[in-house]
Amino acid sequence: MCGRIIDPNLRNTEVDMSQIKLDPFGGRFNIKPTETVVILAKRPLMAMEARWGLIPSWFDGANPRDWKAATFNARIEDAREKPTFRQVWRHGRCLVPVGGFYEWSGPKGARRPHFVHPAGNEANLFLAGLASRWRGLLTCTIMTRVATDAMGGLHDRMPVALNVDERDAWLSGVDDVADLGALVALDHRAVAPFGLNDDGPELIEPFGL
Repeated sequence: MCGRIIDPNLRNTEVDMSQIKLDPFGGRFNIKPTETVVILAKRPLMAMEARWGLIPSWFDGANPRDWKAATFNARIEDAREKPTFRQVWRHGRCLVPVGGFYEWSGPKGARRPHFVHPAGNEANLFLAGLASRWRGLLTCTIMTRVATDAMGGLHDRMPVALNVDERDAWLSGVDDVADLGALVALDHRAVAPFGLNDDGPELIEPFGL
């Protein structure tokens, strides 16, 4: 699963950010489904704003809140077969850049958050995503896969984090996706429990050391 992310830092990159209005850019540390996130699409890459939680173009509701399905994540193994995602599987590919994401571990009632982020000097993770435009509103989902050893046993699933070659392949519409997201190096650390509306860089500070 991937239900909380932090903003990426795309400054000093070649990504066209002329469409981005988020201010301050890169300043959110507790982004939740249905909130606005940054996605990258087109060639050359352009940054856009999208609602996190995909709404298919064929949905006939009058308001985004009318869409009740939890579509902020999609399983990469079978998304192409699902009615919600199959229309955008080929032509709705995007990347969702993030500075990292949170995962919780431990028994129910005493679960602890962990901040998962790129290992080494990389500033961002580039997650595989799908985007769909509904009534003029751009929406997106983050793909997930079976967790790799890099997750350290925190959860049995994880977002599909792509290396440079995989990003190009994903955006080009590759169908052989079984091994995507297995190579990116991740690191994680325990952080202090936080509330639904908490925010700020203190959320990713190490806890319990």
